[in-house]
Amino acid sequence: MQKKTIAQLDLYNKYIRRKHLVVLVTMVLMIFFALYSMSVGSIKVSFSDIFKALTGKGDALSNTTILNIRLPRVVAAILVGAALASAGAVMQCVLRNQLASASTLGVSQGAAFGAALGIVVFGGGVVNSANATSAITINNPYIVTLCAFVFGSISTLVVIVISRIKRDIGPAGLVLAGVALSSLFGGGSTLLQYFTDDTKLGAIVFWTFGNLGSANMKELLVLAIALGIALIYFMFNRWNYNAMESGTDTAQSLGVNTRSVMLISMTFCSLLSAVAVSFVGIISFVGLVAPHIMRRLVGNDYRYLIPGSAIAGSLLLILADIFGRSIVAPVILPIGALTSFLGAPMFLFLLFRKGDKNAGS
Repeated sequence: MQKKTIAQLDLYNKYIRRKHLVVLVTMVLMIFFALYSMSVGSIKVSFSDIFKALTGKGDALSNTTILNIRLPRVVAAILVGAALASAGAVMQCVLRNQLASASTLGVSQGAAFGAALGIVVFGGGVVNSANATSAITINNPYIVTLCAFVFGSISTLVVIVISRIKRDIGPAGLVLAGVALSSLFGGGSTLLQYFTDDTKLGAIVFWTFGNLGSANMKELLVLAIALGIALIYFMFNRWNYNAMESGTDTAQSLGVNTRSVMLISMTFCSLLSAVAVSFVGIISFVGLVAPHIMRRLVGNDYRYLIPGSAIAGSLLLILADIFGRSIVAPVILPIGALTSFLGAPMFLFLLFRKGDKNAGS
């Protein structure tokens, strides 16, 4: 009996070590590609020059290229990817729906409507008429960011209010409510685009493309603080999420206040997603794809799934950015379009797999 217990303990320890190894390898890959991302572009920079620039010992050209242009972009990819992916992993748990993420619950679409409103009503978009070939830029990013954050948060607030009013709506109903809100905000954005002029229309489209280079270091600091607070809360509730994976009844029998955990977790997830999207524009499906990749590798243990998803989200966004800056260089492809190409097939796969399971049950 004792030998059997020791063998089971050794098996469990090996199982845990494998999870640690997966998270560690993902972290190493993320750091490597983050450094590689800073080396690619119209100006080639070696790894040694990157380290010199990061330590303040590089030449003027390397320091300007790395510290002012590429480093903020890489930091944005790391923070935004981690925010969307960790929020997506928790949303999928508390809503018990594999398709839940900021993209499917209306947060991204609400933020897009808010940004469009800021551009059209408050004049946030302008084109530099001095150069006909110049790109349309956001003239007042703070107004646009604030409006995007407010309306991204409103989408979540509506979903939470619906869950409080109609207590029997269930997780699937909340996702459907998010889909309805996405359609509503999408229609509002379309109307704003229809009635505005070409300059503001171009600014709206430019914002919805998604741009990791649009956030400055002060904005990224705000996102880093929000991400840190959210991750602390998520990890503090990791055992509650593990219990909820076994079902609501099981979690309640273990003393978990499932409704409170769901509402507070959804608030953190949605506010975090709204902050991320408001700074860089629409980044689709990272919050859906990264958690499912890590589930394949570490299972549903949220002690490892939450940090693993955050790291995987950062890695995916860094890889997408490298691809977008390299495939038709020096043109930079919109990051939102690239993540949509990655996420849409995953969404359909999960949808059909879920349908097959329901048909067989």
